[in-house]
Amino acid sequence: MSDPDHIRNWRRLSDRLTTSGQPTEDDLKQIEALGVKHVINLALHTHEDALPDEAASVSDLDMTYVHIPVEFDNPTEAHFTRFCAVMADIGDRPVHVHCILNYRVSAFLYRYNREVLGVKEDEARAAMEAIWRPGGVWAKFIGDDSAEHLPHRPTL
Repeated sequence: MSDPDHIRNWRRLSDRLTTSGQPTEDDLKQIEALGVKHVINLALHTHEDALPDEAASVSDLDMTYVHIPVEFDNPTEAHFTRFCAVMADIGDRPVHVHCILNYRVSAFLYRYNREVLGVKEDEARAAMEAIWRPGGVWAKFIGDDSAEHLPHRPTL
């Protein structure tokens, strides 16, 4: 099966890691068909685009679901620490990480790649900036002082 690249901001980062904006119920089925066994959601369940019960939808497909609700205006070190712990628990098994637009995810994976996996700065930044260039609180979250003056909410 080919990647469901119709999903908003879909990215395949490796054989085991895919990311995107909010998938639909049908999208989750396609993600599972790729061999994904774990889904991490960094968005809030209260967002208008969120699925009514994503945990149940993912569980019904025999995948595990982890929800780390990150308010867009307030990413924290505690969120990142939890994300790193979940990624460590998953190990080398296939995982899909999403939020609403793949912005939260790209910033979290930038830090994860740099701080945990030791990926080179330019490579980690290119993967993140293929989605967006964080400003404001997100620039601070990723440690980019030069971009803190940029708006943290991108225009769509």
